[in-house]
Amino acid sequence: MIKYAKLFVAVLLCGLATTTSFTFAQYQPDRLGEGFESKTLVMPDDYSGRVVTTLVRSLSPCPDVHRAVLYVHGYNDYFFQKEMARTFTDSCFNFYAVDLRKYGRSLLPEQTPFEVRDLSEYFADLDTALTLVRQEGNTEVVLMGHSTGGLITSLYCEAHRDSLPVQGLILNSPFLDMNMSGFYEKVLVPLVSAWGGCFKNTKISQGNSTAYAESLLKQYHGEWDYDTNLKFMASRPVTAAWVRAIHRGHNQVHKGLHIPCPILLMYSSQSVQGDEWTPQHQSGDAVLDVKDIARYGRTLGPHVTEFEVKEGLHDLVLSKPAARASVYAEIFRWLRSNGLER
Repeated sequence: MIKYAKLFVAVLLCGLATTTSFTFAQYQPDRLGEGFESKTLVMPDDYSGRVVTTLVRSLSPCPDVHRAVLYVHGYNDYFFQKEMARTFTDSCFNFYAVDLRKYGRSLLPEQTPFEVRDLSEYFADLDTALTLVRQEGNTEVVLMGHSTGGLITSLYCEAHRDSLPVQGLILNSPFLDMNMSGFYEKVLVPLVSAWGGCFKNTKISQGNSTAYAESLLKQYHGEWDYDTNLKFMASRPVTAAWVRAIHRGHNQVHKGLHIPCPILLMYSSQSVQGDEWTPQHQSGDAVLDVKDIARYGRTLGPHVTEFEVKEGLHDLVLSKPAARASVYAEIFRWLRSNGLER
């Protein structure tokens, strides 16, 4: 009897420890300044050791708000888009963003940036964030994903389609296919993916181009400030396991998904090529092939609304003023048409 009592206490303490990691974590002032708070959520250890995720919030000044947006960033990225958050909060949505494990605010000193072996690893981060968003009184939640975040959120919604915890999905230039020539995409990527099943930590270069960063940053040709220690000027090398995770995610998308909620699929009117910055980098997607986004985005579910953004950048909400104004106009039109805006 004493043995069982000890076992019960051990299980109880373990449960309390797990609950404490996010239920009792307190919001602190966030690096973005006034109006933004964040909390660090301790997650179970993975194959590399400690893991945390970070939830950032900005609450609407509107009275009695019960609707929220949860934003998920892309690769080599973190949440810093204050204008986007304020556009939602001014429109009576509470705004939340998650910095996924090993990204941005959640990157620990001993970790390899962006390391992942299966994209489903991020589902725990989203589950935890959505639980907290709902605990804070938000009864309707729209999920929003940019680039790799768009791939992750699409796969998350597919995995949860029988009990979907969100009422809509907004995709900002989702990463649904590799932007490579036929040989690289059809031969080299599958080979690296297979290699990554056994030799997970093999480093794969992403090149040294800073053209996209130059199109965003105020000190170059853009309008924005962000921390280049969290969103690097040039992409860091990834592992073969990362390539494998992305390749498997793409394969799942290419077979077609069955996400039941309304989806807003947004992408630029054109892609831009070249590792060196040119003026064209200010008027197109310099990361992905927009034709691929359109092709595979249409197969995500039965309720997809497409919107092409004239001269949009890869991150559409960081485009030139006219382009991003059209993005927000379409988002709120789509929200209204789907009963997601009061």
